[in-house]
Amino acid sequence: MPTEPTLTDSQPAVSRAELEPASAPHPPAPARAPVPALTLAAAMLGSALITLDATVVNVALPAIGSSLGGGMSGLQWVVDAYTVALAALMLSTGAFSDRAGASRAYALGVAVFTLASAACGLAPGLATLIAARVVQGVAAAVVLPASLALVRQAYPDPGRRGRAVAAWAAGGSTALALGPVAGGALTTVWDWRGIFFVNLPLGAAALVLLLRAPRSERRPAPLDLPGQATAVIALTALTFAVIEDGTTSAAAWAVAVAAAALFVRIESRQPHPVVPPGLFRDRAVRVAVAAGAACSVAFYGTIFLFSLFLQQVQGRSALYAGLLFLPMTGVIPVTNVVAGKLAGRHGPRLPLLLGQALAVAGLAALFGVGPRTPAAVVALLLVPMALGVALSIPTLTAVMLDAVPAERAGLAAGVLNSARQVSGGLGIAVFGALVPGGFAAGMRASLSVAAALLTLTLWLSFRLAGRPATRA
Repeated sequence: MPTEPTLTDSQPAVSRAELEPASAPHPPAPARAPVPALTLAAAMLGSALITLDATVVNVALPAIGSSLGGGMSGLQWVVDAYTVALAALMLSTGAFSDRAGASRAYALGVAVFTLASAACGLAPGLATLIAARVVQGVAAAVVLPASLALVRQAYPDPGRRGRAVAAWAAGGSTALALGPVAGGALTTVWDWRGIFFVNLPLGAAALVLLLRAPRSERRPAPLDLPGQATAVIALTALTFAVIEDGTTSAAAWAVAVAAAALFVRIESRQPHPVVPPGLFRDRAVRVAVAAGAACSVAFYGTIFLFSLFLQQVQGRSALYAGLLFLPMTGVIPVTNVVAGKLAGRHGPRLPLLLGQALAVAGLAALFGVGPRTPAAVVALLLVPMALGVALSIPTLTAVMLDAVPAERAGLAAGVLNSARQVSGGLGIAVFGALVPGGFAAGMRASLSVAAALLTLTLWLSFRLAGRPATRA
């Protein structure tokens, strides 16, 4: 960004003015050169913030429930309000980032996210907290594609850009791994409100770093507002129907079905739909989305379940519970790298099938966990499922991107990520609905649901593996 004019030597301004002719114009001040590393740091910090908030809340849920009340359904909404808003709006925010310019969209998203975090920390009741979490999710949906666009803009050289994108992804994986630990530490040392207040200095730091990023150009990008609106209504109503009981649930199911049908109708007629119907004609795309969704149900649902189990059933502190998740989440960044190397050396078949099979075996191993299971054993039993998911996701992403033309790569990635976020939120909703009837039985039923979904997608992946993709 341009700055105030500065002198290039140590001579005072008044002396310079005296020596120069009165009619001579002053040369324009040189613009401060952008620093790609600072732009990358800003993008990584923003991406890490929104990833962190997807998992940091789970360990704090018992403390939030004790402070604000609301029961199991209220705690589910604290998580899902953020996840559903992020997932639903991610379909369009890439186009919004192009229209506004990545730097402007990123600044707006981070600023709103930071203010919403303050509102979460100051929330006097559960309804206010949930509303602020919705705003956080909306802002996060803007930040994610804009942060990646900033990285691409800062590194025009393909080789350097590849390394920068890898660093950006690693930042998100690290934040995901540290989420439960950070949530437990902040809740124990400070208060559950600390998990939101810590976003304030981090958000401010991201905006300061953004000052050295060049202003992004605006690009024409069509927005499918009717499709986006019906998608939001359908996903919100579906989540409400799963979480809530009674007559309101029946009405929510009706709204979800009607909105989904309208969404399909709108997308079939839109010249620029948020989800082109033809995208799913390719079998590889369908399998990748289904498997990604199953992995998210297993991963996010398990973190939700065992956050409650460790504290409410085994009586562990929030900090202790967070630390017990560290072996599980800590293997993810390394395993993501291993998955890429395996796919590069042996093709996608090995990590794709091995990952899902390992995740199913990990879920089965958790069936034996009970109130008397030692904490160290619980921590170790959580690892195989996480390993399997971490092996599967990068490979599934590659399979999906290989199945679509290059010009649809961004759209395909957005659809896959949106499906994963939606499924993670719905998994939490389903698991939370099963638990109140008895935690042990509800936990095993939830693990069975996740294992069944992964078994189905493992079979679909086995049939798909080795077959060439047919591009639409």
